[in-house]
Amino acid sequence: MPVESDDELREILEYDTIAVVGCSSTPGKAAHDIPKYLIEHGYEVIPVNPYADEILGKRAYDSLDDVAEEIDLVDVFRPGDEAPGIVEQAIARDDVKAVWLQLDITNDEAAEMAENAGLRFVQDKCMKVEHRRLLG
Repeated sequence: MPVESDDELREILEYDTIAVVGCSSTPGKAAHDIPKYLIEHGYEVIPVNPYADEILGKRAYDSLDDVAEEIDLVDVFRPGDEAPGIVEQAIARDDVKAVWLQLDITNDEAAEMAENAGLRFVQDKCMKVEHRRLLG
């Protein structure tokens, strides 16, 4: 079951390093403004976008496979049907503790894959909203 409890969400929001898959270079888009908010609140954000070299002053990577840094959490701004592939990449890394699908993004197959691999899984929730609500 995807994480729903405030206590577990709070624990996940304590992770430091967040790879943002689908991070956008376009201000005004949620996939840009939410990672910016996360940076402003002390998180280390690693943009993952194959169409950008740099986002929010940080190097952008083509995929999770290319990220050299340790990742605690993968935040996903991609359509739900892409989630299983992203979860596969997260599982293959050995450092990811959780996968978070943003508001209006769900995928039960990805949830099952993540949970079977021992990862926490959040779906259909906005990190910014939950951060403000639980830690703000």
